[in-house]
Order: sequence, then structure tokens, then C-alpha cells
Amino acid sequence: MQEAIDHSTVAAVEADGLAAAARRAEAWAGEPFLHSDEQAAEALAEGRARRRALDDALAEMEAGRRTPSPEWKVRYSLMLGLERVLAQHPPHLASGTELRRHQIDALAGMLTELISRHEEEPENGNGNGNGHGTPTATEEEEDEEFLEEAGEEVEPGEIPPEKDPGAVRRYRFRHPTASGKTIAAAGFVEAARTMGILILTHRRLLVQQFTRDLTTEGYGDRLRPAIEKGQEPLRGNPITIQTYAWFARHVSSISRNGYQLVICDEAHTALGEKTSTAIRSFPEPIYIGMTATEQLIAKQVSDVFPASVDDLPLGDAARRGLIAPLRCLRVPPAAAVASVPIVGGDYDQEILANVLDHTVINQAAASLYRDRFDQTPGIVYAAGVDHAYNLAREFRAAGLKAEAVSGRTPPVQLAETLAAYERGEINVLINAMLLAEGWNSPRATICMHLAPTASRRVYQQRIGRIMRIHPRKEAGVVVDFVPDAATHNERTITLHSLLDADFYRPGARVTPAPRRRMQRRARRKLSPGPWLVPVTPDIRRRVAVITREWERVAPSKLAEDEQLLWARLAGRQVRFEERQHFAEKLARASKECREAFLMSCAAENPNRRLRLSALGDRVAVTVDRADFDDLVTMVTSAPTWEKDRVQGVRILLRAIGEGKVDAPEDIVARWTWRLARATRKLQDRRASSELPEAKRLLGALTNSRGHRHEENAARLVNVALEQPLHVAVALLASAEAYTPTAQRLIDGMRERLGFSTDVANALADNLPAPKQHSGKSRRRRRKKKQRDQQPQQGQASNQESSGSPEKSGAKRARQQKPRKAPSEARPEAAGSS
Repeated sequence: MQEAIDHSTVAAVEADGLAAAARRAEAWAGEPFLHSDEQAAEALAEGRARRRALDDALAEMEAGRRTPSPEWKVRYSLMLGLERVLAQHPPHLASGTELRRHQIDALAGMLTELISRHEEEPENGNGNGNGHGTPTATEEEEDEEFLEEAGEEVEPGEIPPEKDPGAVRRYRFRHPTASGKTIAAAGFVEAARTMGILILTHRRLLVQQFTRDLTTEGYGDRLRPAIEKGQEPLRGNPITIQTYAWFARHVSSISRNGYQLVICDEAHTALGEKTSTAIRSFPEPIYIGMTATEQLIAKQVSDVFPASVDDLPLGDAARRGLIAPLRCLRVPPAAAVASVPIVGGDYDQEILANVLDHTVINQAAASLYRDRFDQTPGIVYAAGVDHAYNLAREFRAAGLKAEAVSGRTPPVQLAETLAAYERGEINVLINAMLLAEGWNSPRATICMHLAPTASRRVYQQRIGRIMRIHPRKEAGVVVDFVPDAATHNERTITLHSLLDADFYRPGARVTPAPRRRMQRRARRKLSPGPWLVPVTPDIRRRVAVITREWERVAPSKLAEDEQLLWARLAGRQVRFEERQHFAEKLARASKECREAFLMSCAAENPNRRLRLSALGDRVAVTVDRADFDDLVTMVTSAPTWEKDRVQGVRILLRAIGEGKVDAPEDIVARWTWRLARATRKLQDRRASSELPEAKRLLGALTNSRGHRHEENAARLVNVALEQPLHVAVALLASAEAYTPTAQRLIDGMRERLGFSTDVANALADNLPAPKQHSGKSRRRRRKKKQRDQQPQQGQASNQESSGSPEKSGAKRARQQKPRKAPSEARPEAAGSS
């Protein structure tokens, strides 16, 4: 008992000592080691990352350091700052701006990586600190403007871990364009309030944008010029914003103790040889790379920033409502872009401009924009500077407020043009890759790719310009100049290939619908079309689209084998009231598709009238031997045709009579009498009505055997020879022979009747015409029946009300009298009959 009390007392003393040490270290480091809702014994237990930070802080304090060393800041300051920010409810910036869920995820992922790095013993041996293997290389391309500024080219290759010691401190996260990566970066700035921060981006325009945004969020007092070697900062938490080109030129002169955190915006543009070498030559800080690009060319972001802390795909961002949804319209290209070679991961821009820059094509593009979108604000991408200015001239001639901007545009004029666009004085900006990155305008709604691209990065950066949310924007609209049925295997990148979508439907959303809709929904600029076509190259997914969406699939845009699949599905499931709509679809499909649809509809559709209609349409044109044999077998023996067999036989006989069957005469004759056999009872009835002795002749033939049977067959044949054709065919169709001799007599007579066309027409004349189904006549009969029933019901009610109580009681007794069972009623009925 005493030992337990002593143990608890010792633990309390130790906890109080840890809490006191944590308070002293917090005053020294500027970051809390213990939060208000935590217990010191648990939060600062041996082996925990914060305990290691505390022990190292106490060691530096005992060594006489008044402020944390740069090495201590790199190891622990960001981790402690992230814990502080994430402990807030809700997490927010210095200005009070609250972080959204995906931005918190990026900070939490970074914190997890830092904690695991300090708590794992030993650290991962692959050089990236995240436990993953060496990533495989994909392809990426450098931004053209940055390449010109930095004077470098992208070259593939990876650096082994032993030659890249700083790789364990380089991390990345991927958020789509327009989802708020700048605010996420500000979250890291808030967490690194005691650290020197260097922010790198690839354009001067973005330097100004970062400066403006960080000042707005409350960090303007930390902004400083670059800190060079030998210059100690007045305060230990400066923020410097520069370009990658500047960093590559001045990395050797940057202070090694001035910065402990480097934030790399658009990290995919930091993969050039000079920039990546500069990053590797400055290994002391922690690096955080931000990117929106999923697949790259020549290199991938993980080559320089190995550890992933968060990954938010474009589809998830759309589903969460972080970006504007995207709709797509495909327009068949007017020029042969396939002949343009690909250089450096994209189309050769000079050759592409020569192919596209023609007055007729430019005028057509302007008319398309005017007719489809009118004055809706948008951005158009051209193949070159001259192409952009020529397009702008044609757009203005079409009545649109359009301007072209390019690298030749003076900075002041460019700023004025962009400002005029924001004010609504300009609605269409036409450029050649100038506004692919670093320019944001929430009112931009249309993205027209007049110059196609083969680069996924370039395409994603382009559409990022229209993904920002705006109160009057229901969705961004992407215009791709590719065929409607172009798959993801094509060289030209499309919105559907970027998102790996299964099908294309004109004007429909390609990104998922947001979970929560805005209270005030903007009007759609583009309404979904009535048809769709699969565009995924995966065979199973294409079949799934055709099976699931067969009612909306456009068969004329499918491959031949897929058209037949669609035809069989549609034939089985189409409804009678949709026949006119499907007739219009079939008119644009191939001949084989139409035939397969009619065959499937006639064989398997549950609607009787639709089956008869399909059968008649199928034999309205020439039918080959195999298909007609299938039709004969179907009509004469299929269970689905049991109630409509007579009408089906009549349709096929008419087809033979009109010469619609492409087969030898003997085979056509065999089909003719096979169909006649299927309607034997009706042919027998017609023969008996026209020829009084027909019943006697047929009865004698049926009831005789041996030589008597053959004599009766000869007698029937002789009588048929003297009758009109329609009576003769009815008599022979009803005759059934039992011996070879009798069968030869009947077959010989059938051959003597003449051509199969005449025989088939005569047999068809003997069958009753189909009843005409009229919806109006049925409605009239129903209304007449209701009118007739109303007076009878009124008379019955009057008689009941006027009758005496005794009669009424007797009537009710009669009504309640039990009826006889059916088994008892049958004998009486039989006797009375």
C-alpha cells in the first residue's frame, strides 16, 4: 500500500516537472509543448516526438542558447506549430480565415509525416521518410515561360538517396487548381511562425499574388528581401517570396541559417535540371511542394519531393464543392491536327499554328462562340501569338468583346487588359499559353481549346482558369475540338481523358455533382444533349455504358460490333410508345444495325404489336437466306409468337410473294409450305368454305391407310388441279400424307401450282387481316360503356329506395344466398345443353 502511494507521488512530481519544463521551453522556442486539454505524463511520455523536442530544447537551453538553433527549428518547430494550429477549433489563420477540410488534411498529413519521422527507430532507409519505395518515373514538361527565364531544359533521371541527403525533408501535396492552395500555404506559414520561410514560384506575377494574399491574411509584417550569407535576420521568422529562376541563380549566396522552410508553388515547374540541382544543393530546410498536376512528362514531382502528405483528386474536389463543376462540348476539328508532330511532349506550336491559322477556321470559331455562349466570359487558347491576334480580330467582327494578349503585350497594357476583363468591358481573352498558370478570374466560364494540346499538365492548367466558384457561374464549360467518339487513346488531351470518364454527353457535367448545392443556383450556359457515346478505351467499361445507357446511346457513333450489341439490347427492351424515337435513331445507324435491331425486337420484345411491326419492317427490304430461315423458325415455333403466329406467317408469306427473300426457288418453296403448315387449321377452314367436298376429301385422306391413303391423295390432287389457286393452296396446305407415294403426289401438285410468289400470295390471302388497334377507338368504347352503365346504376338505386322494406330484405337475402360450387354446377350445365 505504501509503495503504491509512493509510486503515485513520484509520478505526480515527475508530471509537474515535465509541465514546468514544457512552460520554460515554450517561452524559449515560441511554440507550446503542452496544450490545455493534455496531461503531461501522456503527451510528453518517453519516445514521443514532443518529448524528444522538449529534451533537445532543454539541452540547448542548458548549453546557453537564448534562441533555438536553425537545426532545432528544422527538426521540431514546424511539427509543434502544426499541432498548435490543428488544436484550434476551428483551425484558422492570423486574419481569422478558417481552413477548409482539404486544407486541414494537408496540414494533418504533414504533421503525421513529421511525427512518424521522429518516433520511428530507425528512420526509413529509402531516403524519403515515408516508408514508400522508390517511385517510378512518368513524364512532365517545364513551363515554357519559366524555361526561357531560367534557360534550362528538362532531362530525365533520378538521384540516388546517398547523393540527395535532403530528400528526407522534402514533401508534397496535390490539390486541384482553384481549390485554395494559397490558403493551404498560408496554413503552413501560420504553423511556421518561428521559422524563416522562403516561398518559390515560377512567375513574377505569382510573386505579386503571393505577396498580396499573405498580406491580406495578416503576415505582411514578416515579408523581407532575400537573406544572404553573413546577414542575420533582425527577427527569426522572415518570409521571402521569389521565383525559381532567381533561386537557381542565387542559391549559393543564400544564408544557410536564414530559412528553415521552403514552400514550392506549382512544384511540377521545379523539375528542371538547374532548379532541381539548386534544391538539392540547399538541403538544410524542410521543403513543401504544392501542385495540381496529376500526370507529368519527362519527370514527376515525387523525384524531387518524395513524400506525399495529401492527395485531393479533381473529382473529389468537385464533389465537395471546392471548385466549379465542369461541363464539356465537343466540336469536330476543322483541320488535320493528327499530321502535326509532337515535340517535347506537346504539339509543335509553329506547325500547329500553320495548320489552324486560316480565316475560314477562325471565322467558324468566332461564330461558334457567339452562337453558343454569346457574351459569356471565357478564355480561348491559340496556337501562337499571330494566331491569337487573328482570332481576336474575327471574334470582334462577330460582335464579341474580345482581346488578344501575349508575351509581346507590354506589362502595363497587359495589366489594363486583365483589369478590363474583370470589369466586364472584355468578355473573351485570347492568348497563346500566357494565361495557363498564375492568372485567376472567377468570372471566366468558357475554356475553348482552339489549339489542342497533348500535355496533361498544360490541359489541366488551362481548365483551372474556369474552375473558381462565382455566384453567377453554374459550371465551367470546356470546348474540345475532337470527334464525339474520340477515346482516351487519342493524342489530343480532352476533359474526358483527363478525368478518365466513361462516356461523352454533349453539355453534361463531367465532374461529379457537388454534395451540397448553393442556395441560389445560377442558370446553365449549356444544357445536356439527349444522346451519349462511350469514350473510354476499356472494352468492359464500354459494354457497361452501352448496357446501362442503351436508351441514350447514339448507335451511329459506335463501332460496328458495338452497334450490333446496342441493337440487340434495344430490340429486347424498347417500348411501344418509343418506336418513333428509335426509328429516327435507326435511320442514322448502319444497315446491319437496323437489321439486328429488328430481328431482336421481333424475337424477344414483350410487346406483341411491336414484334409484329418489327417483323414487317425487317421483311420490307430484301432478306438474305440465313436471316429469313431464322424468321421462319421463330414465327412457326417460338413461344413468344404463339398468340400472333397467324399474323407472323401472313407477314412472311407476303414477303415471299413480293420477292423480298434472297434464296434459291426450291428453298423458298420449302419455306412457303412450312409456313402454310403452321396455319393448317385456317387453311382447312378456307378450303371447306370454298369447296363443299373439301372436308370429305381431307377426312378421307386423314383416316385412310395403305393403298387407300394413296388413292385418296390422288383424288385430292385431281380435285385441287381444277380449283382456283387460293382454294388449291388451302387444300394442299391442309393435306397430310403418311406414305412416300402419297407425299410425292402432294409435293408434285404443289410444284405444278407455279412460282412460290404466287403460291405465297394465295396462302396469305386465305389468312385473316390483322385487327387495327386504335387508341381513340378504345377510349370511345370505354366512354360509351361508362355512359351506358350510369343509367342502369341510377335505375337500380331508385328501385331499391322506392321498394318496401320487406322486398328490400328479401332482395338482400337473395344476394347473400351462397352460390353453388363449380363442381356442382357443371353436370347441370352439361345436362341442360
